[in-house]
Amino acid sequence: MPTSERVIDPDALSEEERSSLRKQLRRILSGVGGGERVGSVSLQVEGEGGEATLSLPDAAAGPLLDLLSDLAEGRAVSVSDADEELTTREAAELLNVSRPHLTQLLKEGEIPSHKVGSHHRVYRRDVLAYKARRQEESEEAMQKLTRLSQELGLYD
Repeated sequence: MPTSERVIDPDALSEEERSSLRKQLRRILSGVGGGERVGSVSLQVEGEGGEATLSLPDAAAGPLLDLLSDLAEGRAVSVSDADEELTTREAAELLNVSRPHLTQLLKEGEIPSHKVGSHHRVYRRDVLAYKARRQEESEEAMQKLTRLSQELGLYD
């Protein structure tokens, strides 16, 4: 049964397990050209009922390896349903903005929304897409500022 959001705490793994995971991931990634796009991945799953092999398609392999890499480095990861509907409060928390600011973004059409009764609802995927756009714009602005500083001799 799918869950709308699951947070995986890295403390659930021992340091030995994280170390082993890091080594395995390095071996996998070095086998695909050291950072190039990952193709399909096969996982061997062991349990009380025996062993099974799971073959993941290309689209799932990269994100899964990213998730495992974050976990191996001791970072908590979250897996969620992109089609989940969020309230304005939940969306504001995800973006780390105030609810009135989020409501303004919805009115301006920055984030698609729909109404359930008199309340706005947004899809998690739309909030995350907005967040990614803002991050990209921020990085581009920082690069532009760095270039201008260098041209003016203010930055060595």
